[in-house]
Amino acid sequence: MPTFKPAYLIHGDDHGRIAERRARLRAMAERESGASGVELLEGEAATPEAAAGALTAMTFALGRRFVIADGVECWKEADIEPVAAAMRDLDSLELTVAFFAREDARLKAPKALHEAVKAAGGVIAAEGVLKPRELPKWLVERAAELEVTLDTQAARALISHVGDRQQRLLRELETLALEYGAGARIGTEEVLASSASSAERRLWTLADAVVAGDGSTAMRALVELRAQGERLPSLQYQMVRRLREALAIAEALAAGRPPAEIRKGLRMPSFAADRLIADAGKRDVEGLRRALVTMADLELESRGGGGGALAEDSAAVRAVLSAAA
Repeated sequence: MPTFKPAYLIHGDDHGRIAERRARLRAMAERESGASGVELLEGEAATPEAAAGALTAMTFALGRRFVIADGVECWKEADIEPVAAAMRDLDSLELTVAFFAREDARLKAPKALHEAVKAAGGVIAAEGVLKPRELPKWLVERAAELEVTLDTQAARALISHVGDRQQRLLRELETLALEYGAGARIGTEEVLASSASSAERRLWTLADAVVAGDGSTAMRALVELRAQGERLPSLQYQMVRRLREALAIAEALAAGRPPAEIRKGLRMPSFAADRLIADAGKRDVEGLRRALVTMADLELESRGGGGGALAEDSAAVRAVLSAAA
């Protein structure tokens, strides 16, 4: 059974997170006291006078009573005294009040309300939108709250795949925690395996296997992707893009540029860059150029310029095996 504080003030400019916390608190309150034990003040009804009245109202309800006031960022400093006075004996009344403020540059929860919540022995929590550089650390901390360990590289991989919206990241992180279980250590491979769709994973596998010269893996990925309806032009595009990246890396390595310098110019997570640099370093420059010529021949064949000697799938398998050789 959860333990509730007498008062809460949840405020900040992360409006999505604040809405989530309000919904969660309301659900917990209704489980604790039933719908009749929760009074919700929102919109035009969420005034300081209404909140003070709800806190001092006499009821015959049994157990803890909850008052939720949404939109307190619109309240004025001068109007808080009746609310503060009504909050002085909350704990003895078995009553919890929760204030929610969706703040911006103009609207803030009044300082007097902060003081009233503190005086009542309540909890104040700020929910602010984070800067992009702060997201990896934030994800690592949220993972710890979910009883899993997420390393920094894995956090960056999740951001790269999902984007920088905190609510979306938190949902993905919760999914990972459920999938791998409490106490799990979640790294980059686990993030990619779980966050990407089946088609995306196979597409990355196909392009990376061609670069790495792993013909059998590339062929299996190609056959699976075609079986699930992926069009050959989109597969060619991904393979050619990866081969061009690998060729540029191989040429840079051949010219004596250090891998650390090359990595800085790659627009991808560092773990992916390291793997691509390693794979490109195993291939010779001329071999990668021939692979690109093979892909160009496949495009010509698929557009009917090769005489139609081979079916499209047969031509694709031959080209992939040749490019990976």
